[in-house]
Amino acid sequence: MTDQQTPLRVVLFEDSILLREGLVRLFVEAGFETAGAYADAEEVVARTRAAAATVAVLDVRMPPSFRDEGIRAALALRAALPEVGILVLSQYVEGVYARELLGPARGGVGYLLKDRVASLEELSGAVRQVSQGGTVLDPRVVQQLMRTGPDPVGRLTPREREVLEAMAEGRSNTSIANSMRIGVGAVEKNVSAIFAKLGLEESASDHRRVLAVLAYLQNDPRP
Repeated sequence: MTDQQTPLRVVLFEDSILLREGLVRLFVEAGFETAGAYADAEEVVARTRAAAATVAVLDVRMPPSFRDEGIRAALALRAALPEVGILVLSQYVEGVYARELLGPARGGVGYLLKDRVASLEELSGAVRQVSQGGTVLDPRVVQQLMRTGPDPVGRLTPREREVLEAMAEGRSNTSIANSMRIGVGAVEKNVSAIFAKLGLEESASDHRRVLAVLAYLQNDPRP
């Protein structure tokens, strides 16, 4: 976590010059310091280390093939510098790589879809949350992961599945209760039932809850 008096340092990997320059300006407006902005994902570890960045923001499809260079670079960065928060900002959901990226590790991680980021506040809030070790997932990313993975939730009731999806988005019990218009106690009962049915230990940390659920969806539940 950065000191409140020190600007949060962000390194950006985005091939579109218009979007890259726009994001740099947005980060400045949010009070961040852009420590580097690159049009490709080459030498991502060396560049991030040299920038002493707190968060790296990466697109998925980057030069030279515009397939998966960005998210593979994110995986390399997560392995080499796990203390650096990673925010994938893309138009695409790469399910296999996303599962690996969201697996157990130190450091925050996020995956947002470009066309669904509604405001500067939403984006800057995601960067801050990732910088503090949190998890930020677009609901469509969660839905895609749940559709493409094994079906470990077949024993859950429809309400429990709804709560599980909200949990995987990193939402608190209070937030879930407000959105579903039910009591916090009812959410807590559903959460307890989910962990019991999935064989996962409950954790007080929202971030650890997300990682536990996603680890299970990868068919690799933690003890």
